[in-house]
Amino acid sequence: MGVLLAPTSIDPAAIKRARVLRRNMTEGERKFWSELKEFRRLYGLHARKQAPIGPYIVDFVLHEKSLVIEVDGEHHFTPQGMERDRIRDAWLGREGYRVMRFSTGDLTNSFDGCIEEILREVGVM
Repeated sequence: MGVLLAPTSIDPAAIKRARVLRRNMTEGERKFWSELKEFRRLYGLHARKQAPIGPYIVDFVLHEKSLVIEVDGEHHFTPQGMERDRIRDAWLGREGYRVMRFSTGDLTNSFDGCIEEILREVGVM
């Protein structure tokens, strides 16, 4: 008989906040999500948007590949934003996740390149 693990509990406030974020995605996030949700049909990979992981809500995650994908707007490039992201990425790393970050400019200027980079990271390309 296998070991039973306690279910991971997620703070109800985080779930509520994630739902709000899902309804209020930026145009770049919507375009990105449109592509990522096709990963299931094309590659058998399930993507989630605005998903709670521990104390954080990540933009996108492929749990089976332990990959978090973040879309960073301007506030991420301030000293405070970069420090918050460093702490967040370190925490996610300790939980076994790799974090890929794309700026909104990356998505605007090289959308297909961003998707290709993710596919390489998960071993599809």
